[in-house]
Amino acid sequence: MSTLMFAKMAADRAASEDAAQQAQQAAKAPRIRQRLPPLGADGLPLAAAGLPTDIDQSRGLDHGAWAPLMVAWPEADIPVVQLSVQTRLGTTHHYRLGQILAPLREEGVLIVGSGSFTHDLASLRTSGGRIDAPEPDWVHAFAEWMTAALFENRVDDLLNYRRLAPQAAHNHPTEEHLLPLYVALGVAPDKVNHLHQSTTYGILRMDAFAFG
Repeated sequence: MSTLMFAKMAADRAASEDAAQQAQQAAKAPRIRQRLPPLGADGLPLAAAGLPTDIDQSRGLDHGAWAPLMVAWPEADIPVVQLSVQTRLGTTHHYRLGQILAPLREEGVLIVGSGSFTHDLASLRTSGGRIDAPEPDWVHAFAEWMTAALFENRVDDLLNYRRLAPQAAHNHPTEEHLLPLYVALGVAPDKVNHLHQSTTYGILRMDAFAFG
């Protein structure tokens, strides 16, 4: 574990003001921010690795970053660098990003992909407002397929999940909540540990995996 952390952002920035302010205390990471532009395979810049990079000094942490950070580090005493999800670039881009960031693990940097295993909020009405609503077949089938592919190291299948996984578009009408998983997968695809599995409102699977 490390005192430096990369956190992938999720969808929007809806957050309570107090929580956001607390999370911002962890966002001061000048040394690691300065490392990002020159970092790349074999010491090449990210741009040379095909990933042009810029730094937004004005944007705060997204709820996909500060929400898990508040649970894991409530004192907000670790520096954090947040990388934007590039939804138009898909799974292969994010997997490659993880491969490029992987050497930072040797410096004690924790790379986190924060999102949601399933995320069709339009189907929330089917839960009847029950947080413990049963998981429908279309959620279960997708999550089980993804979990099996992760454990079996079927990287090509995972990169093409949109075509191969059952009910992929139903579980992820848009991809921003799943793409952070591919960054973590790119860091260390050959060893997967399933840390947590839970479902809320029947349709939100919040599984957690450790890689490497």
